[in-house]
Amino acid sequence: MTLEALQQTIRNEIGVLLYFSGENCNVCHALRPKFKALFDKEFPLIRQIYLDAHENPEISAHFQVFSVPTMIVFLDGREFVREGRAVSLHKMTEQLKRPYGMMTE
Repeated sequence: MTLEALQQTIRNEIGVLLYFSGENCNVCHALRPKFKALFDKEFPLIRQIYLDAHENPEISAHFQVFSVPTMIVFLDGREFVREGRAVSLHKMTEQLKRPYGMMTE
């Protein structure tokens, strides 16, 4: 995926989750299925995009991703939540529940 295509996707979708990970990141691999399950259940209209930060250096630099895992959620084309490393699923749910509900009602 190119940076331009990704930016267009962010502009055109209700919401986008960018999940930056790395091949050798055990935390990334442990959290990814948990986030997928959370977003599939609670936020199904938010598109999930998984990127290897090392394989996508231009995109990682553009979004100022310096460590993995990093999760960035965009709502209505704007960055809404950014979390990295030790991320709480509960906290992410609480941050997104109300605005997501307002956007999708």
